[in-house]
Amino acid sequence: MADLDEIYNSRILELAGAISRNGRLAKPGATASAHSKLCGSTIDVDVALKDGRVSDYGATVKACLLGQAAASVVAREIVGTSPQDFHTIAEQMRAMLKAGGPPPAGRWADLGVLEPVRHYKARHASTLLVFDAVEKALESLNHPIPQPGVHLS
Repeated sequence: MADLDEIYNSRILELAGAISRNGRLAKPGATASAHSKLCGSTIDVDVALKDGRVSDYGATVKACLLGQAAASVVAREIVGTSPQDFHTIAEQMRAMLKAGGPPPAGRWADLGVLEPVRHYKARHASTLLVFDAVEKALESLNHPIPQPGVHLS
């Protein structure tokens, strides 16, 4: 099992302290929230799409360091991402935490710093909050998120 020092390391502290796009959008295309009953963390997100990609993003993050770190990477990388690509990243995060899958790569590679969280199930929900909220917002913009075993045409 991972040591707590692995989870609350200096890189997570750096990411949590560097959240960009902190605040709400004046004219969002969609808004959604996610809340963890276990720890009380809440994330509210605003998303705008243009030409099939996220064109603007804003969030209010009231979460633990793990949720803040994940939200920081999302805020930094989401603009320019298609809904399907975001869903792929969200699924990679869920698989990393819940099934021992590899962390996301490329420009999303900083999410790998959260890999030790897989050993602490009680921390999964807060770490995944931003992904849950953004996927809800994208779904409300008529960009359905594929469910396992369901193929969209």
